[in-house]
Amino acid sequence: MTKLLKIKHHHTIPFAGGLYRTTTRSNVASLALATSPFQFSSGYCSKTCIPSRLKLSTCYATLSAVVKPQESAFDGKEAALLVDELRTSFNTGRTRSYEWRISQLQNIAKMIDEQEKSITEALYQDLSKPELEAFLAELSNTKSSCMLAIKELKNWMAPETVKTSVTTFPSSAQIVSEPLGVVLVISAWNFPFLLSVEPVIGAISAGNAVVLKPSEIAPATSSLLAKLFSEYLDETAIRVVEGGVPETTALLDQKWDKIFFTGGARVGRIVMAAAAKKLTPVVLELGGKCPALVDSDVNLQVAARRIITGKWACNNGQACIGVDYVITTKDFAPKLIDALKTELKTFFGENPLKSKDVSRIVNSFHFKRLESMMKENGVADKIVHGGQTMEDKLKISPTILVDVPEESSMMQEEIFGPLLPVITVSKIEDGFQVIRSKPKPLAAYLFTDNKVLQNRFVENVSAGGMGINETVLHVTLKDLPFGGVGESGIGAYHGKFSYETFSHKKGVLYRSFDGDSDLRYPPYTPEKKRVLKALLSSDIFGAILAFFGFSKDS
Repeated sequence: MTKLLKIKHHHTIPFAGGLYRTTTRSNVASLALATSPFQFSSGYCSKTCIPSRLKLSTCYATLSAVVKPQESAFDGKEAALLVDELRTSFNTGRTRSYEWRISQLQNIAKMIDEQEKSITEALYQDLSKPELEAFLAELSNTKSSCMLAIKELKNWMAPETVKTSVTTFPSSAQIVSEPLGVVLVISAWNFPFLLSVEPVIGAISAGNAVVLKPSEIAPATSSLLAKLFSEYLDETAIRVVEGGVPETTALLDQKWDKIFFTGGARVGRIVMAAAAKKLTPVVLELGGKCPALVDSDVNLQVAARRIITGKWACNNGQACIGVDYVITTKDFAPKLIDALKTELKTFFGENPLKSKDVSRIVNSFHFKRLESMMKENGVADKIVHGGQTMEDKLKISPTILVDVPEESSMMQEEIFGPLLPVITVSKIEDGFQVIRSKPKPLAAYLFTDNKVLQNRFVENVSAGGMGINETVLHVTLKDLPFGGVGESGIGAYHGKFSYETFSHKKGVLYRSFDGDSDLRYPPYTPEKKRVLKALLSSDIFGAILAFFGFSKDS
């Protein structure tokens, strides 16, 4: 049973010149450049809280909520003791056995089946996530990953035999997967169950001891995960640490064998810097501005429905793989926007603020952040659909804008919400340059029946993953790696890729004491050189001649 560490939630985010109150998918943003703290009394800090000289060019989805610093019940000493305890358990070999791994995976599957209602309720409490969306996006995906690991674990664990060469004859060789040791998983708030449990499945499958740090920004799910892990999993090797920045800081100060972080590029840099001090490898699952390029030869209704699904039916835009902006031609834009409006009405009714099928914004800060984006100079008059808000319910209606200024925060930062800018270009190929002008995204989408354009998109646009005539569904395929490139991430997981992410591939050569040759040993002679050169060139006939003192030229 996993030990439950009860820790108060408190979080800070320092910037040069002071603290800025925010919230985040992750929970460690406040590790950056701490200076003088000050206290806020409300859930949202107005722009006057930020020194005017600061330009915050960042992914707001990665920033963490700030409250007055308090004493933490979980400090560096507690973290060090926790890691030592798990490393002692790991060193007994307990987690390496197939039996232990499979039992923990089966318990996770059992947990999902037995606790579906409580998990769904926690997700609703944190995000007002619709029940069906919660099932499809979080429970079903996690259960699928777990069942695949149960089914394939023996195959994944089996050593892989590889070819040897004449230089090691007679011999055999294998690639042997071994667990890394004690690993840390720092998860996010936007899919707080899936993004917590799926990496843990990979860590367990690979035979590691693991600490999960769920996001405090989804407190109901965080608390539930701590409770359920303590009931279903092995406390000697699997722990949950709840809390905010102080707890995360204490954890990052420890020596881990790998850190798996889900969040944004700003915090990813902080995690990577902390890991670098101890030469700890990292996986960074980040985000970015994921584009959807839409050609004019599409099935308009299907394209509109799939874009909506990849934007507003995906946690109301609060998803790292969600459609961040659309690019299409000036001539086609009105048709596409009309189709989006029609399908939005079909999906969410005349008043989407009252729809039970739309998640709410996670908290007051993000609501104000998104509202501020809409009210920016040069942006407010670009709204062609939506824009309604309900602050007391943290609801913002699906909103479409056309040709917002490139210098606006909406086009410079990951939106992470229900705002969808549509950027128009003269010809569809011009959209490639728009995408390439920004950091490489976690996902990129193209809608077209043009095979040539599809091939050009795949070959010329760099992104963590892609969907052609589809959005977000590529992440459900466990035979595809899920991960970023450049600022959208380092490393990948899902399916066997999760197992490999938490494994070390160890090369092993096996030889007997037979067949030992003097050729490799001193004294080195011209005859030995001739034989070895022939052997290394795969010239068996030449090697035989050289062995007997002849050459091909004689």
